[in-house]
Amino acid sequence: MTDTTPAAAPSASTFSTYSPATREPIAAHPVDGPEEVSRAVDRARAVQAGWAALPAARRRDHLLRWKKALATDLDTVARTIAEETGKPAGDAALEVVLTLEHLGWAARNAERVLRRRRVGTGLFTVHQRASLVHRPLGVVGVIGPWNYPLYTPMGSIGYALAAGNAVVFKPSELTPGTGVLLAGLFDAAVPGHAGLLTTVTGAAPTGDALARSGVDKLAFTGSPGTARTVMAVCAETLTPFLAECGGKDAVIVTADADLDAAADAIVWGALGNAGQTCAGVERVYAVAEVHAALCARVVERAGALRPGTGPDASYGPMTLPGQVSVVERHVTGAVAAGARALLGGPESVRAPYVAPIVLTGVPEDAPAMAEETFGPVVAINAVVDVDEAVERANASRYALGAAVFCRGGRAGAEIAARLRAGAVSVNSVLGFAAVPALPFGGSRESGFGRIHGAEGLRAFTSVQSTTVQRFTPPVALTSFEVPAAARERAVRLARALHRRR
Repeated sequence: MTDTTPAAAPSASTFSTYSPATREPIAAHPVDGPEEVSRAVDRARAVQAGWAALPAARRRDHLLRWKKALATDLDTVARTIAEETGKPAGDAALEVVLTLEHLGWAARNAERVLRRRRVGTGLFTVHQRASLVHRPLGVVGVIGPWNYPLYTPMGSIGYALAAGNAVVFKPSELTPGTGVLLAGLFDAAVPGHAGLLTTVTGAAPTGDALARSGVDKLAFTGSPGTARTVMAVCAETLTPFLAECGGKDAVIVTADADLDAAADAIVWGALGNAGQTCAGVERVYAVAEVHAALCARVVERAGALRPGTGPDASYGPMTLPGQVSVVERHVTGAVAAGARALLGGPESVRAPYVAPIVLTGVPEDAPAMAEETFGPVVAINAVVDVDEAVERANASRYALGAAVFCRGGRAGAEIAARLRAGAVSVNSVLGFAAVPALPFGGSRESGFGRIHGAEGLRAFTSVQSTTVQRFTPPVALTSFEVPAAARERAVRLARALHRRR
């Protein structure tokens, strides 16, 4: 995930957002400093006590009311997303729809996932009744990205609220309007708990203030470098930290794969949202016997796409102006290193747009294969066999998502099990993103921790273990009054039992 850069500030207390396509100003927002962030956290903490005290069913109903408000105002929310990111209106609407799916799942499943659970005890603790319960942390801070300014942060916000927490949200300085609208819709839908979700706006200093504000956990989406900086701040107070830091996702295409289906998915996964998707397709490894045929199909489909702002545009401009130079550097470097541009090339980069680019024969150590490009570029390299494809896919320092295209689903699942990615789709791309019950997250430079699903709900809780003594044991081993002979007999019994297989 590429970092954002501060928007121009017309005054010391406000900053402006701009259209990625035209650079015309959209709106001005306050720069929230440490004092404003601290007040937001204090208010959230005060409101959270009442929220946590509600029966789980009441919290569910409130969150579903908020979901209904988001669905009712879908056009407004999508329009704000499209305006701030530059993505087509249809893509923005789809982002809202996926968000609604996740919010609904979190609201309806929190009670089942987090309720008190009995656990078994051992031979020497048979007199105890043991249970565990997941308790809300308190106030969760969320620092969100600009590429999916609603869907991505709501993977933390919605699940944290469902788990009984309050949230203070710092959206990207490129997309603050989406965050402000989100919190406003919550307050309107659940007025009795207004302030439970608060949005603070600003650039990196605002995020730093949130990390230092005393929140009980911080969920971050951004680049590995920025994650290290924010995590270092959290480490000063041992604030728990969850990081999603982007990826360099690979697709493996076997000899018996449906090449038309694979090409269609690769083009969508690589070029959708102008390639600005953390789990989008950036690398493809196709076995040699189908490599040329796959490339031809990808080029044909990608060649029909056009970036722009009109209703017929396939995707929009690069949201972050500085990302254009990253794409250009990766493409130019790949070609200079011996790669072939099957479609487009350095000339395709015309800020703020980048036309589709398809490369092949890219050296594995080139930035286009080793670094996150985050643009409408896909590299398709040939491999001898699936083993080589798996080896190359796993060689990346990122480990977020991946996909496998294979004739049989079972064979595809076996290949998926060999990949180190946190989420894998077989015969589709990003299939896991639309399944709320599945956790999402990666490892290595892609970060750590999980959002979505039951793991995502538990990620915003602390576990409390409880034992209740049911009766006085015949021999109380946790007492100084136990005779030595009784203790020795207990030790002999335990030894005998545990020496059995």
